[in-house]
Amino acid sequence: MTSAPVIREPLAARFLPRKWFYGWYIAIACACLMFVGVGVGYYGLPIFLKPLKEEHGWSTTQVSWAPAIYFFVSGLASAVVGPYIDRYGPTRFMLIGTVVNGISAAFIGLVDQLWQLYFVYFVFALAFGTSSSIAVNAIMTRWFVRKRALAMSISSTGVSLGGVILAPVASALVESGGLALATPILGALVLIVALPVILALVAWEPAQMGLHPDGDSADAIQTAAATPAMAAQYRLWTRPEAMKTVGFWAILIAFLLVLVAQTGYIIHQVNFLEERLGSRSEAAFTISVTAFGSIIARLVVGIFADGVDRRMLTVVLFVVQATAVLLIVHIENVAATWALTLVFGLTIGNIYMMQSLLVGELFGMVSFGAVFGLISFAGQAGSGIGPIGVGFMEDQTGGYTIPFTVTAVVTYLAAVAVLFARPAREAGA
Repeated sequence: MTSAPVIREPLAARFLPRKWFYGWYIAIACACLMFVGVGVGYYGLPIFLKPLKEEHGWSTTQVSWAPAIYFFVSGLASAVVGPYIDRYGPTRFMLIGTVVNGISAAFIGLVDQLWQLYFVYFVFALAFGTSSSIAVNAIMTRWFVRKRALAMSISSTGVSLGGVILAPVASALVESGGLALATPILGALVLIVALPVILALVAWEPAQMGLHPDGDSADAIQTAAATPAMAAQYRLWTRPEAMKTVGFWAILIAFLLVLVAQTGYIIHQVNFLEERLGSRSEAAFTISVTAFGSIIARLVVGIFADGVDRRMLTVVLFVVQATAVLLIVHIENVAATWALTLVFGLTIGNIYMMQSLLVGELFGMVSFGAVFGLISFAGQAGSGIGPIGVGFMEDQTGGYTIPFTVTAVVTYLAAVAVLFARPAREAGA
C-alpha cells in the first residue's frame, strides 16, 4: 500500500471551476498527454516507415526492426517502473520521460545508419514506456472506479486525436522537408504540450487533493468498500500471486496476440494502401480515418461499458477487427476500403482501453502498475513482433495478402483467449 499522500493541489486546481469533480480535468489532461506521446510515438511510426526506406535504401524488414525495438523496449520499461509507480506515483517518471521523448523523436530524422536508427528508437522507447501508457492508466485507475470506462474513454481520446491530427501533419511535414524537418517539429510539440500539463494539471490520485474516487463522499466510499467489487480494488497483489491466476494469463495472451496483429497491420497500412488508393497522401489519410473511428467508438463504448460484461465486449471487438482486416485485404473496391478502414478504427482504441479496464477490474487500483506493467510488456512485445513479422512475410511473398490474412487469424485466436479472463475466484485459480 502507498503511504498517506500529502494534500497538495496542482496549480490549475486554483483556477478551474470547482463544480466539477477534478477527476474529469485529470481525464482531459491525460488525453493531452496521450495526444502528443502516442500521436508522435505510435502514429508517427507508419508515416516514417517509407521515408526511412527511400532516403537510406533500407529494406522493409530492416526498417521494421525500429518499431519492433520501440514496442519491445517501451513494454519492458513499463514492466520495470510499474511497481515504483504504485509506490511513489508517476510524476517524476513522466517529467523525465517526456523530455527524453521529445528529444529522441527529434533525432529520428537525423540518422543515416541503421545502428543509429535502432539506438534512437531504443531511447525513444525507454522514454515512452516510463512516461505515457502505464502512468496515464495508473492515474485514471486511481481517480475512477464506478465511472472508470467513461473516464478512460475520455483520456484515451487523446490517442486517437494524435492519429487524426498528427498523422496528416507528420505526413505533410515529411513531404515538405523530409524527416529532417518533420521529426524536430514533432519532438518540440511533445515538450510544449506535455510539460505544462504534467506540472500544472496532473495529480497522482484523488487523496492527494483530499478527494475520493469518482468524487464520492467518504461515507459512500466506506459503504461501497463492503461490496466484493470495491474490496477487489483495494486488494494488494504481488506479481507472483497475480501470475498464479487464470485471469492474468488470459489477459496477457489475448492482448499479446491481438497487438501482434493490430500493430502489424497499422504499421504497414500506409504502404499497403498506397497503390490501391493512388497516392501516398491518401494512404496516409487512412490513418486519420482509423483514428477518427477510434474516437467515436471509444466515446460511445465508454458510455455503456461500465454496465456490461467487459470480457464479452472485448471478444466482440476482436472479432470485428479480424473480420474488417480480412475484408480490406480481399475486397479491392476503393469505397469498401474506406468504409472498412473506418470499421477497423472503431475497434483499435477500445482494444487498448479494454486491456486497462480488464486489469483494473480483476486486480484493482492498488497494484495496477505492477500487474499492468507485465501485461503491457507482453502486449508491447507483441506490437514489436507484428511489424517485423508482416514485413518479413511481405518481403518473402511480394505482397500483403498473406501477412494480413495471418494477422486476422491471430486476432480470432485472441478472442478465444480473452474468454478466460475471469476474476480468480471464478476461474478457480
